Amino acid sequence: MTEAILLVGGKGTRLRPLTVNTPKPMVPAAGVPFLTHQLARARAAGVDHIVLATSYLAEVFEPHFGDGSSLGLHLEYVTEEEPLGTGGAIRNVASRLRSAPDEPVLIFNGDILTGLDIEALVETHTTSGADVSLHLTRVEDPRAFGLVPTDATGRVTAFLEKPQTPEEIVTDQINAGAYVFRRSVIDTIPAGRPVSVERETFPDLLASGAHLQGMVDSTYWLDLGTPQAFVRGSADLVQGRAPSPAVPGRCGDRLVLATATVAPDAKLTDGTVIGEGAVVAEGARISGSTILDGAVVGPGAVITDSLVGVGARIGARTVLSEAVIGDGARVGADNELRDGIRIWCDAVLPDASVRFSSDQ
Repeated sequence: MTEAILLVGGKGTRLRPLTVNTPKPMVPAAGVPFLTHQLARARAAGVDHIVLATSYLAEVFEPHFGDGSSLGLHLEYVTEEEPLGTGGAIRNVASRLRSAPDEPVLIFNGDILTGLDIEALVETHTTSGADVSLHLTRVEDPRAFGLVPTDATGRVTAFLEKPQTPEEIVTDQINAGAYVFRRSVIDTIPAGRPVSVERETFPDLLASGAHLQGMVDSTYWLDLGTPQAFVRGSADLVQGRAPSPAVPGRCGDRLVLATATVAPDAKLTDGTVIGEGAVVAEGARISGSTILDGAVVGPGAVITDSLVGVGARIGARTVLSEAVIGDGARVGADNELRDGIRIWCDAVLPDASVRFSSDQ
């Protein structure tokens, strides 16, 4: 197994304002762009050639990762002129693949944090003789996901997108966003138009009699599509709950990057990350949160399960709980922001102007 495609073209709309200036895979998680964790895990599984299917803010990726040599990889970049969906993006990069027709190509969605045993998925694909193999995981409430029932041998029998009624929920197995394609199957995806693998490619392959194999791996799995999930995923990486060889430090209760400044009496817990050049003042208490590069947290501020954007400033004694503060925003002293509130990039809140606000 030497080759993979990473789908990193999404706009990350649900993550705004985090993704106003930064594409979702490049938002830092545990001190490095989230994409770094995916690349490092793929490399650890034996992958050495990865094609990145980019679209939104595509110009950001190559200046950061270059040719991939620093990660032991060879990276190539293909940019969609118009969004093509998951299947269209896969087809759009097919000319950069090197695999022979019957060889496997690994495909990842760029917003999933997972402990998937990549080598086991490839082995399942090879030994079953499948055309496509899918990583499946089990969830308690599958209504927000695509259900993938399988037979006793693991062969996929149907694809059911986001069921709502109890009668439609026939399994707790969902599509977990990682696949192995037989190389020749990629060339059957229509070119030059939007295609969804979930709604078009997979159902069409199944209807044509193709062999689609599911592998259930219920180790760590998290869709990082919302700010709260992203912050949780970062904390899980710091604490070692989510595996990654790319965390820039030892796993523990906190991760403070080299040029950050933290007051001796500040308390950082539950997987908190303090980015490069950030400042945390005396008496601040930060739990399960991410403070991005250059941000400033004032004296006595209390921040829980929140994300503070690049260069943002949080005033003295301000309380944040499940809040997202955009890049460059200024939140004055003695404010209280809770329950999913999002402050846009470069916004300014005066001192003591907000005591509480729900999700907007």
